[in-house]
Amino acid sequence: MTDAAAASPCVDICRLDAQGLCVGCRRTIEEITEWPRASEARRRDILRELERRTVAASTEDSALRRAKL
Repeated sequence: MTDAAAASPCVDICRLDAQGLCVGCRRTIEEITEWPRASEARRRDILRELERRTVAASTEDSALRRAKL
């Protein structure tokens, strides 16, 4: 059994925020431009990094909301 190819995380909201991350998929410009030629292993590394960023951003957002209370 083979693993399915890693799907692009692009959601067609392509703008960079102040931290240099795409507001749609949370990739850096380097990761976005690398994606088409990246190996499956590298694509999976990028996807794992996106998961980490999402968790970190969620944690930061929660901390900011608590601080405002």
